[in-house]
Amino acid sequence: MLNDEQRALQESVRDFAQDVVAPVIGDYYERHAFPYEIVAKMGRMGLFGLPFPEEYGGMGGDYFALCLALEELARVDSSVAITVEAAVSLGAMPIFRYGTEEQRKRWLPKLVAGESLAGFGLTEPGSGSDTAALTTRAVRDEQTGEWVINGSKSFITNSGTDITTLVTVTAVTGRHPDGSKEISTIIVPTGTPGFTVQPNYSKVGWCASDTHELTFDDCRVPAENLLGERGRGIAQFLRILDEGRIAIAALSVGLAQGCVDECLRYVREREAFGQPIGQFQAVQFQVADMEVRAHTSRLAYYDAAYRMLAGEPFKRQAAIAKLHASECAVDNARTATQLHGGYGFMNEFPVARFWRDSKILEIGEGTSEIQRMVIARDLGL
Repeated sequence: MLNDEQRALQESVRDFAQDVVAPVIGDYYERHAFPYEIVAKMGRMGLFGLPFPEEYGGMGGDYFALCLALEELARVDSSVAITVEAAVSLGAMPIFRYGTEEQRKRWLPKLVAGESLAGFGLTEPGSGSDTAALTTRAVRDEQTGEWVINGSKSFITNSGTDITTLVTVTAVTGRHPDGSKEISTIIVPTGTPGFTVQPNYSKVGWCASDTHELTFDDCRVPAENLLGERGRGIAQFLRILDEGRIAIAALSVGLAQGCVDECLRYVREREAFGQPIGQFQAVQFQVADMEVRAHTSRLAYYDAAYRMLAGEPFKRQAAIAKLHASECAVDNARTATQLHGGYGFMNEFPVARFWRDSKILEIGEGTSEIQRMVIARDLGL
């Protein structure tokens, strides 16, 4: 199904994950430290620029290439994978999709090179899936023309690193004629007065990734920092999320496959009752089910990515892929931990990290319940 170029990319990222990430990521994870050295190496490999044109410093590839890379990274570690996913699909992609040529030339070169990161400011403390409930506001100062932003955002990835340069923020900028909120997207560079990055969250998983709450207190940015058309913020970000769900599905497949990898290694070595536990049919069936889940999830995200790149409707397929793959990742992580027994509860074993990382996949970029709503609505219900 993959062509020679895609297989070469897959193999190169797989080798990188095994040779560079795997030996050191456990230490970063335990220290809750952001892996700047790994990020820099991924930048030099071109991973952050995979789906972007060469004119902005990208690799000239497509979104499917990004997904292949994410799957291979997540087979070893999801913190590293989500750093790339969020940097590309949530950070740089809105600039590429909706930015002016001036905005693209200003921000994209360093983003696609992995030299800087960008955050995606949609979720708020009281507004997750209900995006219409967001309360962050941006008001135009008629004298200066600046946008004055007040509010807060929650759970924002790549928003507080030393190399973060901007966050795109959704804010209420007025009212539509029918009285509904006019929501627009505004670029807020880091270091802007009134923009405060709160301390890093203490998280259950993704412990080597960067996640913060952000607050805006009379934060002023120029009028030209409006991203895309005024009042189209939610429509823009829903498109970004549709694409991002394919990427999260790919990441989920990587975690699910990583569980298979680790279990195959373990059950061949671990002995009980005089033989490797992989000789017991009960164990064999569990590993077989894990492989089925990973394989079918992979086919789902391949299908969604194909439809997107072919210019076909893909919203439903993206939701199916994200829903199925994320739930399969959780199932595989649970089974892998169980097969490892007490060792599965020890952080030195990758499956313990996989177990902690898996649950957020059913929540981030649209919960499983939201995916079911999207699928049902697309079916006409």
